[in-house]
Amino acid sequence: MNILILGSGGREYSIGLSIYKENEHQLFFMPGNGATDTLGTNINIKDYHDLASWAKEKAIDLTIVGPEAPLVDGVVDIFKANNLVIFGPSAAAARLEGSKVYMKNMLKKFNVPTAAFIETNSISEANDFIDSMQIPIVVKADGLCAGKGVIIAQSKDEAKEAVSDMLNGVSFGDAGTNVVVEEFLDGYELSVFAICDGENYKVLPAAQDHKRVGNGDTGPNTGGMGAYAPTPLVDETIYQKIEDRVIKPTLKGMKEEGAPFEGVLFIGVMVVRGEPIILEYNVRFGDPECEILMPLLETPVSELFYKGATKDLKNLDIKIKKEFGVGVVMASGNYPYSSSEPAEIIVDTIVDVELLNNSHISYAGVSKDNGKLLATGGRVLVCVGFGESIKIARDRAYALCGQVHFAGKKIRTDIAYQALK
Repeated sequence: MNILILGSGGREYSIGLSIYKENEHQLFFMPGNGATDTLGTNINIKDYHDLASWAKEKAIDLTIVGPEAPLVDGVVDIFKANNLVIFGPSAAAARLEGSKVYMKNMLKKFNVPTAAFIETNSISEANDFIDSMQIPIVVKADGLCAGKGVIIAQSKDEAKEAVSDMLNGVSFGDAGTNVVVEEFLDGYELSVFAICDGENYKVLPAAQDHKRVGNGDTGPNTGGMGAYAPTPLVDETIYQKIEDRVIKPTLKGMKEEGAPFEGVLFIGVMVVRGEPIILEYNVRFGDPECEILMPLLETPVSELFYKGATKDLKNLDIKIKKEFGVGVVMASGNYPYSSSEPAEIIVDTIVDVELLNNSHISYAGVSKDNGKLLATGGRVLVCVGFGESIKIARDRAYALCGQVHFAGKKIRTDIAYQALK
């Protein structure tokens, strides 16, 4: 197949890498990054109508959308109007991520268990609700904030300040013109991904992400500093509860809303005393969870996405490798506070055969200049290791980190600590 992947990060690179290893397909990336050109061809067509015309000319058989912004902007609708096969939700269904207010109201409407909340554009109404709550308190901007629009306030004054900054446009601009204030749930967090075709779904192994920049989950939230899967903190009972109480009513409800959900339903779960409570939905793969989940698939990745895009998941027997994956994000020195100067990336030759065969790099914030790969983003790359245990996978991921060098590189050294403590 001719396959187009939209996006430029580690998520898109990892999807492309898995498909590249199938040795059957021609890959294109829009816009891609400085490393995706080793897997396929980078193109730069930003207008979605023009991109759809290009896809028809190039006989693109499948388009896979990585990030949330094109989905919210309606790229799927445009491609489908041109009779192109594309994996991802419509703009109407993508509101599950595009608006936290919409998402929380849908959870309530579909009777999906979630934290007590209020959605409002009134500072006084939000403050009254905050005064009635126990701390900590969660404040969320309504719109897309690249994973950073959530404040966990440790005092009522901090929560009120966060609400004020959001509603006044100080924190997140137009994305914060409405807010959700909700109770803080005390448990452990999971990332669960369901591949959906509007009616049917396939659930991938649950992962755990590490959002905070520092060891021990300290410092500000980031887009994610590492992840591992499958997590041993999930058993079949929790999986079944997520399917019965969350995925099935959501797919049924979205169909009744006239916006059937197709694509990746990313379910942010907090397990509280054995019960899964839903924090939020996203409508695409998490990053860096995607980087570890793609290689764990024994089922060809291209087949999974194609059957998802053509409403044929019921005929897919999904197979998962019996191993674990750990991904460690390598970020620039100033991340997440400010941008860093571009720095050349040097990767040592790996002589350890076990490491060579059970690890790889997924590139994200990189560019290429005169054949040299440069670190240009906040999150630069992900070192991914695999093994028959989480410890072995983690050891390999960190061993790979030791082979990668650029000025100011930053990593957390405790990824997967929840599973190993």
